[in-house]
Amino acid sequence: MPSVIIHLNNEDPVLGEIDALPSPTDYLIIVKNPRKRDGKDLHYIEANVTTVIWPVSRINFIEVLPAAEEEEVISFVRE
Repeated sequence: MPSVIIHLNNEDPVLGEIDALPSPTDYLIIVKNPRKRDGKDLHYIEANVTTVIWPVSRINFIEVLPAAEEEEVISFVRE
């Protein structure tokens, strides 16, 4: 489940998880565990909400964050 930062029109960016990246034909995006980038609750969503559905038309762009296992890069250097 990729973590993403969603940039909504006229709102602060939203951090959350999605099951799959939206395709060009999708009209909606389902975001699980929506929160601000600092982990705080969004002021316009109730505190107990765990899943939000936004229309893709409200989204400027989506940033896909690397998974924890992708962040660990091991490289070998020969001298």
